[in-house]
Amino acid sequence: MNIQRLHVGPRLSEVAIFNNTVYLAGQIADDTSQDFAGQTREVLEHIDRLLAEAGSDKSQILMCQIYITDAKNISIMNEIWDAWVPAGNTPPRATVQAQLVRPELLIEIVVTAAQK
Repeated sequence: MNIQRLHVGPRLSEVAIFNNTVYLAGQIADDTSQDFAGQTREVLEHIDRLLAEAGSDKSQILMCQIYITDAKNISIMNEIWDAWVPAGNTPPRATVQAQLVRPELLIEIVVTAAQK
């Protein structure tokens, strides 16, 4: 089987697909002038778009890893997440407080999903 890659750049691919499994690179906000809630919504929009391009959607997420720079934002993130994730299809998830590589980034989300 071949590995299919989407949005291939010199350093990373945004998506890799292998054996009907979709792997997304860590998704970050493009507009880092936004507050935490705005960045979170933008990241989830990126995930929706990339999963759709890969023949999947958020109901097919197998695992999610979330990195936030300040644990005080967990309730904001959970509120936005709960409104976004499909009821009955909540995936396994880990949330970690971490220092991201650029100080203006407030959240990064990594997703693995099944294709539909």
